[in-house]
Amino acid sequence: MNMFKPVNAKSVREYFDLLPKERREPIEFLDNLIKKTAPSFKQNFLYNMPGYGSFKYKNYKKETIDWPIVALASQKNYISLYICAVEDGEYIAEKYKNLLGKVSVGRSCIRFKKIEDLNLETLKKIIKLAEKSPGLVGAKAVE
Repeated sequence: MNMFKPVNAKSVREYFDLLPKERREPIEFLDNLIKKTAPSFKQNFLYNMPGYGSFKYKNYKKETIDWPIVALASQKNYISLYICAVEDGEYIAEKYKNLLGKVSVGRSCIRFKKIEDLNLETLKKIIKLAEKSPGLVGAKAVE
């Protein structure tokens, strides 16, 4: 089961190239922001979206898989930014949701319509925290 919308892209560059200009610009802006904020994160293309950094964990099928620490996705009505990191048993995105601006937050997902809606200083703080504690609530990271 793939919970992410299938795309025709096979790489981050193709993903960006397939986006309409009004989506490509904010997503490329975020791509640069993530790379500058967390230079240790290796860029990847996992689960039909650009990802940054990864960790191994056992999924519901007991398979060990690579999962992105941070990922971006262009949805029909908004942009999603996934921050797969946990602090004190709580998703970091949820912990800081009141400081993120005009966004909707659910678990590890931050949803917004335009960059101006997002508090970029808080986002940078969350990305730096994600470098230290990648993971998913209830999921066991695998060495």
